[in-house]
Amino acid sequence: MSCKAKGGGDAGGEGGGAKPVVSAQTIVVAPQAFTETLGAIGTVVPRAGHVATLMAPGAGRVANVNVRVGQAVQADQPLVELDQAPFTASLQSAEAALAAAERANERQQRLADSGIVPRKDAEAAATDVARARGEAAAARRASQLSILKSPIAGVVTHMSATLGASVDPAQPLVEVSDPRSVDVLLNVTPSDAGRVTPGAKVSLSAGQSGGGQPVGVGSVVDVSGTVDTATRSVAVRVQAATTRRPLRIGETIFGAISLGTRPNAIVIPLDALVPEGEGYKVFVVDANGVAHERDVRVGAKSSSAAEIVDGLKAGERLVTYGAYGMQDSAKVAPLSANGSPAKATPEAPAAAKREQP
Repeated sequence: MSCKAKGGGDAGGEGGGAKPVVSAQTIVVAPQAFTETLGAIGTVVPRAGHVATLMAPGAGRVANVNVRVGQAVQADQPLVELDQAPFTASLQSAEAALAAAERANERQQRLADSGIVPRKDAEAAATDVARARGEAAAARRASQLSILKSPIAGVVTHMSATLGASVDPAQPLVEVSDPRSVDVLLNVTPSDAGRVTPGAKVSLSAGQSGGGQPVGVGSVVDVSGTVDTATRSVAVRVQAATTRRPLRIGETIFGAISLGTRPNAIVIPLDALVPEGEGYKVFVVDANGVAHERDVRVGAKSSSAAEIVDGLKAGERLVTYGAYGMQDSAKVAPLSANGSPAKATPEAPAAAKREQP
Protein backbone atom coordinates (compact mmCIF):
# COMPACT_ATOMS: atom_id res chain seq x y z
CA MET A 1 0.00 0.00 0.00
CA SER A 2 1.35 3.43 -0.88
CA CYS A 3 1.59 6.02 1.87
CA LYS A 4 1.51 9.75 1.34
CA ALA A 5 3.43 12.24 3.43
CA LYS A 6 2.75 15.85 2.68
CA GLY A 7 4.86 18.78 3.80
CA GLY A 8 8.01 17.71 5.58
CA GLY A 9 11.15 19.53 6.50
CA ASP A 10 11.97 21.53 9.62
CA ALA A 11 9.41 23.86 11.09
CA GLY A 12 10.02 27.39 9.96
CA GLY A 13 12.18 26.28 7.04
CA GLU A 14 13.28 28.70 4.36
CA GLY A 15 10.50 29.92 2.09
CA GLY A 16 7.89 27.97 4.02
CA GLY A 17 6.84 30.70 6.43
CA ALA A 18 5.75 30.04 10.02
CA LYS A 19 4.11 26.68 10.60
CA PRO A 20 0.69 26.62 12.30
CA VAL A 21 0.79 25.35 15.87
CA VAL A 22 -1.92 22.92 16.98
CA SER A 23 -2.37 21.54 20.52
CA ALA A 24 -2.86 17.77 20.61
CA GLN A 25 -2.14 14.64 22.59
CA THR A 26 0.36 12.14 21.22
CA ILE A 27 1.49 8.60 21.91
CA VAL A 28 4.37 6.42 20.81
CA VAL A 29 3.13 3.39 18.89
CA ALA A 30 4.09 0.08 20.51
CA PRO A 31 3.09 -3.50 19.69
CA GLN A 32 0.45 -4.87 22.04
CA ALA A 33 -2.15 -7.60 22.31
CA PHE A 34 -5.36 -6.87 20.42
CA THR A 35 -8.61 -8.77 20.83
CA GLU A 36 -10.89 -8.63 17.81
CA THR A 37 -14.53 -8.34 18.76
CA LEU A 38 -17.85 -8.61 16.97
CA GLY A 39 -20.65 -6.34 18.18
CA ALA A 40 -24.22 -7.65 18.16
CA ILE A 41 -27.59 -6.58 19.57
CA GLY A 42 -29.82 -9.10 21.29
CA THR A 43 -32.54 -9.75 23.83
CA VAL A 44 -32.77 -11.44 27.21
CA VAL A 45 -34.83 -14.65 26.83
CA PRO A 46 -35.88 -17.48 29.17
CA ARG A 47 -33.50 -20.43 29.26
CA ALA A 48 -34.76 -23.67 27.77
CA GLY A 49 -36.31 -25.84 30.46
CA HIS A 50 -37.20 -22.84 32.63
CA VAL A 51 -40.30 -21.63 30.78
CA ALA A 52 -43.83 -23.09 30.73
CA THR A 53 -46.49 -22.46 28.08
CA LEU A 54 -50.05 -23.38 29.06
CA MET A 55 -52.98 -24.10 26.71
CA ALA A 56 -56.64 -24.98 27.22
CA PRO A 57 -57.35 -28.75 27.47
CA GLY A 58 -60.34 -28.34 25.17
CA ALA A 59 -62.66 -25.81 23.59
CA GLY A 60 -64.27 -23.52 26.13
CA ARG A 61 -64.72 -19.99 27.38
CA VAL A 62 -62.51 -17.94 29.72
CA ALA A 63 -64.27 -17.43 33.05
CA ASN A 64 -61.47 -15.75 35.07
CA VAL A 65 -58.05 -14.24 34.42
CA ASN A 66 -56.21 -14.08 37.74
CA VAL A 67 -52.82 -12.65 36.76
CA ARG A 68 -51.24 -10.07 34.45
CA VAL A 69 -48.04 -9.89 32.42
CA GLY A 70 -45.04 -9.14 34.62
CA GLN A 71 -46.64 -10.52 37.77
CA ALA A 72 -44.64 -12.92 39.93
CA VAL A 73 -46.42 -16.22 40.58
CA GLN A 74 -45.81 -19.33 42.66
CA ALA A 75 -45.91 -22.96 41.58
CA ASP A 76 -49.46 -24.38 41.44
CA GLN A 77 -51.00 -20.88 41.52
CA PRO A 78 -54.22 -20.57 39.41
CA LEU A 79 -53.62 -18.31 36.42
CA VAL A 80 -56.64 -18.69 34.11
CA GLU A 81 -59.96 -20.43 34.81
CA LEU A 82 -62.21 -21.75 32.04
CA ASP A 83 -65.98 -22.15 32.32
CA GLN A 84 -66.41 -25.38 34.32
CA ALA A 85 -69.87 -26.40 33.00
CA PRO A 86 -68.81 -28.26 29.83
CA PHE A 87 -65.89 -29.99 31.55
CA THR A 88 -68.07 -31.07 34.49
CA ALA A 89 -70.74 -32.41 32.13
CA SER A 90 -68.16 -34.28 30.08
CA LEU A 91 -66.67 -35.83 33.22
CA GLN A 92 -70.05 -36.92 34.57
CA SER A 93 -70.96 -38.47 31.23
CA ALA A 94 -67.65 -40.35 31.01
CA GLU A 95 -67.96 -41.66 34.58
CA ALA A 96 -71.56 -42.80 33.94
CA ALA A 97 -70.44 -44.60 30.77
CA LEU A 98 -67.65 -46.28 32.73
CA ALA A 99 -70.06 -47.46 35.42
CA ALA A 100 -72.41 -48.91 32.78
CA ALA A 101 -69.55 -50.63 30.98
CA GLU A 102 -68.33 -52.20 34.24
CA ARG A 103 -71.82 -53.56 35.05
CA ALA A 104 -72.17 -54.98 31.53
CA ASN A 105 -68.75 -56.54 31.78
CA GLU A 106 -69.57 -58.24 35.08
CA ARG A 107 -72.77 -59.69 33.58
CA GLN A 108 -71.02 -60.93 30.44
CA GLN A 109 -68.28 -62.55 32.49
CA ARG A 110 -70.84 -64.48 34.60
CA LEU A 111 -72.73 -65.60 31.51
CA ALA A 112 -69.55 -66.67 29.78
CA ASP A 113 -68.40 -68.62 32.84
CA SER A 114 -71.77 -70.39 32.85
CA GLY A 115 -71.48 -71.19 29.14
CA ILE A 116 -74.57 -69.17 28.27
CA VAL A 117 -72.78 -66.70 25.96
CA PRO A 118 -69.64 -67.10 23.84
CA ARG A 119 -66.34 -66.12 25.44
CA LYS A 120 -65.85 -63.52 22.73
CA ASP A 121 -68.82 -61.55 24.12
CA ALA A 122 -67.09 -61.37 27.51
CA GLU A 123 -63.87 -60.23 25.85
CA ALA A 124 -65.73 -57.49 23.96
CA ALA A 125 -67.28 -56.32 27.22
CA ALA A 126 -63.83 -56.13 28.84
CA THR A 127 -62.61 -54.07 25.90
CA ASP A 128 -65.52 -51.67 26.38
CA VAL A 129 -64.57 -51.22 30.02
CA ALA A 130 -60.96 -50.41 29.12
CA ARG A 131 -62.11 -47.84 26.55
CA ALA A 132 -64.54 -46.27 29.04
CA ARG A 133 -61.82 -46.04 31.69
CA GLY A 134 -59.54 -44.21 29.24
CA GLU A 135 -62.28 -41.74 28.31
CA ALA A 136 -63.12 -41.15 31.97
CA ALA A 137 -59.44 -40.53 32.79
CA ALA A 138 -59.16 -38.06 29.89
CA ALA A 139 -62.31 -36.24 31.01
CA ARG A 140 -61.02 -36.11 34.59
CA ARG A 141 -57.68 -34.71 33.41
CA ALA A 142 -59.38 -32.11 31.20
CA SER A 143 -61.51 -31.03 34.15
CA GLN A 144 -58.38 -30.58 36.28
CA LEU A 145 -56.59 -28.64 33.52
CA SER A 146 -59.58 -26.37 32.94
CA ILE A 147 -58.04 -24.30 35.73
CA LEU A 148 -54.61 -23.42 34.33
CA LYS A 149 -52.04 -23.47 37.16
CA SER A 150 -48.40 -22.46 36.98
CA PRO A 151 -46.11 -25.51 37.05
CA ILE A 152 -43.14 -23.37 38.16
CA ALA A 153 -42.43 -20.28 40.23
CA GLY A 154 -41.63 -17.34 37.99
CA VAL A 155 -43.02 -14.33 36.15
CA VAL A 156 -45.87 -14.15 33.67
CA THR A 157 -44.22 -13.24 30.36
CA HIS A 158 -47.19 -13.72 28.00
CA MET A 159 -50.97 -13.60 28.35
CA SER A 160 -53.48 -13.98 25.52
CA ALA A 161 -56.54 -15.06 27.53
CA THR A 162 -59.38 -12.53 27.51
CA LEU A 163 -62.28 -12.68 29.93
CA GLY A 164 -65.35 -14.17 28.23
CA ALA A 165 -63.52 -15.11 25.04
CA SER A 166 -63.65 -18.57 23.46
CA VAL A 167 -60.41 -20.52 23.40
CA ASP A 168 -58.87 -23.03 21.04
CA PRO A 169 -56.98 -26.03 22.48
CA ALA A 170 -54.06 -25.28 20.14
CA GLN A 171 -53.77 -21.64 21.27
CA PRO A 172 -51.17 -20.76 23.98
CA LEU A 173 -52.98 -18.78 26.68
CA VAL A 174 -50.29 -17.95 29.23
CA GLU A 175 -46.52 -18.27 29.58
CA VAL A 176 -44.51 -18.31 32.82
CA SER A 177 -40.71 -17.97 32.90
CA ASP A 178 -38.14 -18.29 35.66
CA PRO A 179 -36.37 -14.86 35.76
CA ARG A 180 -33.37 -16.39 37.52
CA SER A 181 -32.54 -18.60 34.54
CA VAL A 182 -32.14 -16.47 31.44
CA ASP A 183 -29.86 -16.26 28.41
CA VAL A 184 -28.93 -13.46 26.02
CA LEU A 185 -29.84 -14.20 22.41
CA LEU A 186 -27.64 -12.11 20.09
CA ASN A 187 -28.29 -11.73 16.36
CA VAL A 188 -25.38 -11.82 13.90
CA THR A 189 -25.15 -12.04 10.12
CA PRO A 190 -24.70 -15.50 8.54
CA SER A 191 -21.15 -14.60 7.46
CA ASP A 192 -20.18 -13.45 10.97
CA ALA A 193 -21.79 -16.53 12.55
CA GLY A 194 -19.05 -18.67 11.02
CA ARG A 195 -16.45 -16.73 13.01
CA VAL A 196 -18.15 -17.26 16.38
CA THR A 197 -17.22 -20.36 18.36
CA PRO A 198 -18.80 -21.86 21.49
CA GLY A 199 -16.91 -20.80 24.59
CA ALA A 200 -16.00 -17.35 23.24
CA LYS A 201 -16.15 -14.58 25.86
CA VAL A 202 -18.80 -11.89 25.46
CA SER A 203 -18.84 -8.48 27.18
CA LEU A 204 -22.46 -7.50 27.85
CA SER A 205 -23.81 -3.95 28.07
CA ALA A 206 -27.31 -2.59 28.52
CA GLY A 207 -28.89 -0.99 25.44
CA GLN A 208 -27.99 -1.07 21.79
CA SER A 209 -24.30 -0.12 21.93
CA GLY A 210 -21.12 -0.91 23.81
CA GLY A 211 -21.35 2.48 25.51
CA GLY A 212 -24.22 1.34 27.71
CA GLN A 213 -24.02 0.24 31.34
CA PRO A 214 -21.77 -2.84 31.66
CA VAL A 215 -23.81 -5.75 33.04
CA GLY A 216 -21.31 -8.61 33.00
CA VAL A 217 -19.27 -11.08 30.98
CA GLY A 218 -20.73 -14.25 29.51
CA SER A 219 -19.73 -16.98 27.10
CA VAL A 220 -21.20 -18.40 23.91
CA VAL A 221 -22.99 -21.70 24.52
CA ASP A 222 -24.59 -22.22 21.12
CA VAL A 223 -24.56 -20.85 17.58
CA SER A 224 -27.73 -21.64 15.65
CA GLY A 225 -27.37 -23.73 12.53
CA THR A 226 -30.23 -21.96 10.75
CA VAL A 227 -31.03 -18.44 9.54
CA ASP A 228 -34.12 -16.74 10.92
CA THR A 229 -36.41 -16.15 7.95
CA ALA A 230 -37.83 -12.94 9.41
CA THR A 231 -34.60 -11.16 10.45
CA ARG A 232 -32.17 -12.99 8.10
CA SER A 233 -29.83 -13.35 11.07
CA VAL A 234 -28.30 -16.21 13.06
CA ALA A 235 -28.96 -16.53 16.80
CA VAL A 236 -26.01 -16.76 19.18
CA ARG A 237 -26.98 -17.88 22.70
CA VAL A 238 -24.90 -16.45 25.55
CA GLN A 239 -24.96 -17.41 29.23
CA ALA A 240 -23.58 -15.25 32.03
CA ALA A 241 -23.00 -17.01 35.35
CA THR A 242 -23.04 -13.74 37.28
CA THR A 243 -24.09 -10.22 36.32
CA ARG A 244 -23.86 -6.85 38.05
CA ARG A 245 -27.63 -6.72 38.23
CA PRO A 246 -30.46 -9.13 37.40
CA LEU A 247 -31.26 -9.26 33.68
CA ARG A 248 -34.91 -8.74 32.79
CA ILE A 249 -36.62 -10.89 30.19
CA GLY A 250 -37.20 -8.86 27.05
CA GLU A 251 -34.59 -6.14 27.66
CA THR A 252 -32.13 -5.17 24.92
CA ILE A 253 -28.48 -6.15 25.43
CA PHE A 254 -25.37 -5.35 23.38
CA GLY A 255 -22.71 -8.04 23.25
CA ALA A 256 -19.07 -7.69 22.19
CA ILE A 257 -18.07 -11.22 21.13
CA SER A 258 -14.33 -12.01 21.29
CA LEU A 259 -13.18 -13.56 18.02
CA GLY A 260 -9.49 -13.93 18.78
CA THR A 261 -6.40 -12.20 20.19
CA ARG A 262 -3.24 -11.22 18.27
CA PRO A 263 -0.30 -10.72 20.68
CA ASN A 264 1.85 -8.22 18.71
CA ALA A 265 -0.49 -5.97 16.78
CA ILE A 266 -0.16 -2.28 15.95
CA VAL A 267 -3.07 -0.80 17.89
CA ILE A 268 -4.06 2.86 18.12
CA PRO A 269 -6.92 4.73 19.83
CA LEU A 270 -9.95 5.52 17.68
CA ASP A 271 -9.28 9.22 18.36
CA ALA A 272 -6.20 8.97 16.12
CA LEU A 273 -8.16 7.87 13.05
CA VAL A 274 -9.36 10.57 10.65
CA PRO A 275 -11.78 9.40 7.90
CA GLU A 276 -10.68 10.27 4.37
CA GLY A 277 -12.80 9.07 1.48
CA GLU A 278 -13.39 5.37 1.95
CA GLY A 279 -10.32 4.96 4.14
CA TYR A 280 -8.50 6.57 7.05
CA LYS A 281 -5.45 8.68 7.72
CA VAL A 282 -3.38 9.49 10.80
CA PHE A 283 -0.88 12.20 11.71
CA VAL A 284 2.64 11.06 12.51
CA VAL A 285 4.87 13.51 14.43
CA ASP A 286 8.53 13.70 13.41
CA ALA A 287 11.54 14.45 15.62
CA ASN A 288 11.01 18.20 15.14
CA GLY A 289 7.41 18.04 16.41
CA VAL A 290 5.88 18.46 12.94
CA ALA A 291 2.83 16.36 11.99
CA HIS A 292 2.61 14.61 8.63
CA GLU A 293 -0.58 12.97 7.42
CA ARG A 294 -0.35 9.38 6.32
CA ASP A 295 -2.82 6.89 4.86
CA VAL A 296 -3.29 3.71 6.88
CA ARG A 297 -5.22 0.49 6.39
CA VAL A 298 -7.44 -0.47 9.30
CA GLY A 299 -8.11 -4.09 10.25
CA ALA A 300 -10.42 -4.98 13.10
CA LYS A 301 -11.85 -2.51 15.61
CA SER A 302 -12.97 -2.64 19.20
CA SER A 303 -15.06 -0.11 21.09
CA SER A 304 -12.00 2.06 21.80
CA ALA A 305 -9.15 1.02 19.50
CA ALA A 306 -8.31 -0.06 15.97
CA GLU A 307 -5.71 -2.43 14.57
CA ILE A 308 -3.50 -0.96 11.83
CA VAL A 309 -2.40 -3.55 9.32
CA ASP A 310 -0.46 -1.23 6.97
CA GLY A 311 0.96 2.29 7.02
CA LEU A 312 2.27 2.55 10.58
CA LYS A 313 5.09 0.95 12.55
CA ALA A 314 6.16 0.65 16.15
CA GLY A 315 8.18 3.53 17.60
CA GLU A 316 6.47 6.30 15.63
CA ARG A 317 4.77 9.14 17.51
CA LEU A 318 1.12 9.57 16.67
CA VAL A 319 -1.43 12.34 17.24
CA THR A 320 -4.47 11.04 19.14
CA TYR A 321 -6.81 13.61 20.71
CA GLY A 322 -6.75 16.59 18.36
CA ALA A 323 -6.21 14.65 15.14
CA TYR A 324 -9.48 15.91 13.63
CA GLY A 325 -8.26 19.51 13.85
CA MET A 326 -4.75 18.77 12.65
CA GLN A 327 -3.25 20.05 9.40
CA ASP A 328 -0.43 18.52 7.43
CA SER A 329 2.97 19.98 8.40
CA ALA A 330 1.49 21.68 11.47
CA LYS A 331 3.63 22.15 14.56
CA VAL A 332 2.31 20.00 17.43
CA ALA A 333 2.07 21.49 20.91
CA PRO A 334 1.71 18.42 23.16
CA LEU A 335 -1.15 18.26 25.66
CA SER A 336 -1.23 16.17 28.80
CA ALA A 337 -4.00 13.62 29.37
CA ASN A 338 -6.11 16.24 31.19
CA GLY A 339 -5.91 18.67 28.29
CA SER A 340 -3.30 21.08 29.74
CA PRO A 341 0.09 21.78 28.11
CA ALA A 342 2.44 18.87 28.72
CA LYS A 343 5.47 19.34 30.95
CA ALA A 344 8.84 19.34 29.31
CA THR A 345 10.45 15.94 28.90
CA PRO A 346 14.20 15.17 28.80
CA GLU A 347 14.02 15.28 25.01
CA ALA A 348 12.48 18.76 24.92
CA PRO A 349 15.70 20.82 25.42
CA ALA A 350 17.45 19.00 22.59
CA ALA A 351 14.50 19.54 20.33
CA ALA A 352 14.44 23.21 21.24
CA LYS A 353 18.11 23.60 20.34
CA ARG A 354 17.52 22.04 16.95
CA GLU A 355 14.72 24.48 16.21
CA GLN A 356 16.77 27.59 17.05
CA PRO A 357 17.98 29.45 13.97
